[in-house]
Amino acid sequence: MSRVSTPRNAAPRPVPASAPSLRADLLAADFTADGCLDLLGAVAYAALSRAETVPALRATRGAGPLESLVRLFLLQQPVPYDRARAALPGIEQYAADGWVVRDGDEVRATVDVRPYAGDGGEDWWIVSDLGCAVGGAGGIGSAPGVDRADLVLGVGGASTTLAGLTVATSVDRALDLGTGSGIQALHASRHAARVTATDLNPRALEFARLTLALSGAREPDLRQGSLFEPVADERFDLIVSNPPFVISPGGRFTYRDGGMAGDDLCRTLVQQSAGHLTDGGWCQLLANWQHIEGEDWRERLAGWVPAGCDAWIVQREVQDVAQYAELWLRDAGDHRADPAAYAAHYDAWLEEFERGKVNGVGFGWITLRRSGSADPVVVAEEWPHPVEQPLGAHIADWFVRQDFLRSHDDAALLASRFTLAPDVVQEQVGLPGAEDPEHVVLRSARGMRRATKVDTVGAGFAGVCDGTLPAGRIVDAIAQLLGEDPVVLRDRTPESIRLLVGQGFLEPVAD
Repeated sequence: MSRVSTPRNAAPRPVPASAPSLRADLLAADFTADGCLDLLGAVAYAALSRAETVPALRATRGAGPLESLVRLFLLQQPVPYDRARAALPGIEQYAADGWVVRDGDEVRATVDVRPYAGDGGEDWWIVSDLGCAVGGAGGIGSAPGVDRADLVLGVGGASTTLAGLTVATSVDRALDLGTGSGIQALHASRHAARVTATDLNPRALEFARLTLALSGAREPDLRQGSLFEPVADERFDLIVSNPPFVISPGGRFTYRDGGMAGDDLCRTLVQQSAGHLTDGGWCQLLANWQHIEGEDWRERLAGWVPAGCDAWIVQREVQDVAQYAELWLRDAGDHRADPAAYAAHYDAWLEEFERGKVNGVGFGWITLRRSGSADPVVVAEEWPHPVEQPLGAHIADWFVRQDFLRSHDDAALLASRFTLAPDVVQEQVGLPGAEDPEHVVLRSARGMRRATKVDTVGAGFAGVCDGTLPAGRIVDAIAQLLGEDPVVLRDRTPESIRLLVGQGFLEPVAD
């Protein structure tokens, strides 16, 4: 790859030719996620994720190779040439290829290089613009000579969340739509035979190439363009996207602002996804959506889902319009700018929301699967509680359970056998000394970590399910034990079974 010209005063962006050699030097110095954690300690390492560098600076006052690399690539501090050369024996080549620049007796990095642990414990590195490994465009620094609108960010909470949500089964073709620095494409490289990565920002494609090259992954098929334009008429087994979902008055930053009215970018992405999925294919994305006066957000988002697709939409958080504007104004660093300019930007956000009758913004994730069913399952729910990451396998199981429930009427359900999920415990709540509990709660420690109330019949049914007896026979036995009419109990129990299966407390046993 030939060197790309850069604006005056901008550091040259690296070329990937020397990435294998650089990777070897980084490994030799233990410049890995585990190595940096051991060096910095938990407090300083966590502070870095908040764009606070003082603890890490204090922890890297030594002269060892790892201290030098942390200062050079993570903290963007100049390092004496002799120390840099001791940490990077191939430094002359790295300077020639643009990874670092020599400035007199010192060496500076041209990019952020952040150690990152892969799904299977691999040592990976994410390459991004200077100062943008953490903290957003208003974080610990800025890329000299680069328009802030075109900055390419590194690892953030959204990136790791989406990676944990992804259904990582082996597939032929995967698409990372809006790849940024290539994090999702890097994850997809482990389980997809072919990876395509797109982005509107051509600089992002360069950084994605560097990330995968430095991490030892094969280069993806990189294409420039908006949404699905670069892959027209193509289909994929998996589509993942951490899109520019921020709902803002105007597209100031390519990496975060969609540039469409309201939440139209996320809606468009969802609606067009079905046309680019193979049968059984998955589309998973993070999104923000508007809460509009007089509309149920669940019904509104369910209306986005294309025909023939099952969907699970989870809202993790809701912010009022003032909180939302303040969050992204801080992300852009506007709170440190001229007070009048800050107030003007703030007012523009609120004016836009008022015009659209928006009273809040939801944050969450959307998973679609192209099932082809004429009776698709679309569930939109609010779940602000802690979950277990990675969640991808649990999400896949959720869709399998929906297939089971859709294909089993009440009679078939009672003829089926079930086992209690291995992580489920039962809690009984009531007054001390009371003969019977006021209610019984089933609680799961895995996945979504759900809890649900059940009555005496539900608790007894779940406790007996070990996969040996059909559900109908268990219900009959409970009816006899409680002195109830078995026909009546058979009529009302399937609804409870569907709830327990749908939420993962009961697992169907294959015939």
